[in-house]
Amino acid sequence: MRGISPKARRVNPKNFFAELQRRHVYKVGAAYAVAGWLVVQIVTQVFPIFEVSFLAQRIIVLAIIAGFPVALVLAWLFDITAQGIVRTGELPPSGEAAEVRRKRLGSDRKLNYILGALLIVAIAYFAAERFGLIGGSRKTSVGTTAINSKSIAVLPFENLSSDKENAYFAEGIQDEILTRLSKIAALKVISRTSTQKYKSAPDNLREIGKQLDVANLLEGSVQKSGNAVHVSVQLIRVATDEHLWAESYNRKLDDIFGVEGEVAKAIADALQAKLTGGEQQALAVKPTNNPEAYDAYLRGLAFEARAGSSPTDAEKAIGFYERSVQVDPAFALAWARLSRANAQEYFWGRDTTAARRDATERALDTAQKLQPDSPETLLAQAYYQYWVRRDYELAKATFGRVRELLPGSSDVPGALAAIARRQGRWDESVAYLEQTLVLDPRNTRWLANAAATYAMLRQFPVALKMYDRLLDIVPNDPDTVGAKAAIYQAQGNLDQAAKLLAGVNAQTPSPTAFLTKINQLFFERHCDEAIRILESRLAESRDLADLERLNYQWSLGRAQNCAGDIAGARATAQQMLRPLETICRRDPDNPVFAEGLSLIHAVLGEKDAAIKEAERAITLLPSAKDAVDGPGCEENLAIVEVLVGEKDRAIPRLRHLLEIPYTNFLTPALLRLDPQWDNLRGDPRFVKLCPEKKP
Repeated sequence: MRGISPKARRVNPKNFFAELQRRHVYKVGAAYAVAGWLVVQIVTQVFPIFEVSFLAQRIIVLAIIAGFPVALVLAWLFDITAQGIVRTGELPPSGEAAEVRRKRLGSDRKLNYILGALLIVAIAYFAAERFGLIGGSRKTSVGTTAINSKSIAVLPFENLSSDKENAYFAEGIQDEILTRLSKIAALKVISRTSTQKYKSAPDNLREIGKQLDVANLLEGSVQKSGNAVHVSVQLIRVATDEHLWAESYNRKLDDIFGVEGEVAKAIADALQAKLTGGEQQALAVKPTNNPEAYDAYLRGLAFEARAGSSPTDAEKAIGFYERSVQVDPAFALAWARLSRANAQEYFWGRDTTAARRDATERALDTAQKLQPDSPETLLAQAYYQYWVRRDYELAKATFGRVRELLPGSSDVPGALAAIARRQGRWDESVAYLEQTLVLDPRNTRWLANAAATYAMLRQFPVALKMYDRLLDIVPNDPDTVGAKAAIYQAQGNLDQAAKLLAGVNAQTPSPTAFLTKINQLFFERHCDEAIRILESRLAESRDLADLERLNYQWSLGRAQNCAGDIAGARATAQQMLRPLETICRRDPDNPVFAEGLSLIHAVLGEKDAAIKEAERAITLLPSAKDAVDGPGCEENLAIVEVLVGEKDRAIPRLRHLLEIPYTNFLTPALLRLDPQWDNLRGDPRFVKLCPEKKP
């Protein structure tokens, strides 16, 4: 490469813009802008399909932006010629100018061809996007995304049976139609959880379509009388109130099993959603030919749908699934549901016995023998890997297989969000939750999960907005009210928390709201009032589950200790000891029970036993294995250490807990307010963790 004289490197300021043109800076800038825009479009369209992280997408976009000035500088300094890349200089002497200009003209033409080709590709891409050839939705004239024309929500089916107890049958038919629709890749399907709060045949269809972000709604009714069933459905286009398709089915109970598949196929045809061969086969499958087994299965679905906070409903669902497979041992779908229901009881800590684990495995093994590749069996397998084995990587791989078979289901990204959270991959969890809420914008389960996740991250303003979205769907829901009040408590805003909890009393059915109310009384130092409410709750609720009763008794002991009744607190702890030891012998590897034992031993002054059980709980559920609940075991150890006088060990532990996200989201305000930390208040190290707020 030949050097350029100092004189040649100087540019006449008067000819600066001419130099920009001569050195192709304008053309390179235009070509780079068009090419960069195309790359950004491809990245944002393709990367989400392969679940490439948002961070990688951002890095690529930023790199393209940062590269723009670099491209301009390089265009100024260098030329691409037949001899290769050379430094750009001023025009040569007149004798050589013609030949150099001829070579440069060839270079110019090449650059023009490149720029023209990029412009053609950009225009073609824009046109395809504009007219809906790319993606399921298109851009409107004002730039907002239009609703996917193949999106659908199934509203609750009306129960027209004279026996109102047959409502479970209508719910089950609706749920099975949804399951089949979610197997069609060309459709966007909103889950039952997002629609269950609506009426069966509402007047405000357009408003509902807007809330759910769908173009079509399916209404239906079911009438069951003896052995006869009448199912009526109609598909409505929201924007025009046009009835796209309607049909009625009159069947006997032993011939009802194929209706859901027929309805799903008819909807796909009406919405011009092309079915693959595999999808057609999946819709045609009849789960069972036994009406008694099917009836029990639908009853199980109904109880499972409301079993989130009720152990009784969960056990009823399991009982009906067991009845279903007893009547028809070849009913693979019921076996898969039975496995999932048992796995959930195990995961929630209600029953982590070997018997429950074995029941989960037996049901899954049977489903796998009958229908190993069905999405329902694979879902049961994925939840078993996640909830029972806690093999997160294996569960993620199985959920990935399910996603291919149930592309419209929000269960998969929702489960992946929960797994990422357990692994401590918080950004990944939030990204999956956002995907889930796009698929299912009014699903109360996913909204609650999103709100809880933001609370664990201590992003309290975002969490409060999520809870407000929930309360728009389920006004005054006590669980949501209690969770929202807990955030205000964590912020030290007791006045706002008190307003939310004003109506909560001993008769409030929600344990979440009730215990948040008790915490409020602790923080306000109204411990006598807490004792009164807790004693009333325990006296009036004779059918409490063992774990719930022990929670209330422990809170009573805390309240007695807070009120200065040390003897009363020890008497309550002694009363709890024998029942809890009995439960622990039945379920020795449950970290919740180990925590309970550690606290009781600490109140009774049995230091060594208390610390031993608290450390055992951490061993059973380490934070490295569970980033959500594991740190709660560490917080429990800190409480035990404070109770037995080991504050030098407790304070560093609290400092660590303030820095990490987890279920209890400990904050400086909670350290200042909670009486259980009173023994640390004179220590300068503790004061540094929770300094008093200045006015």
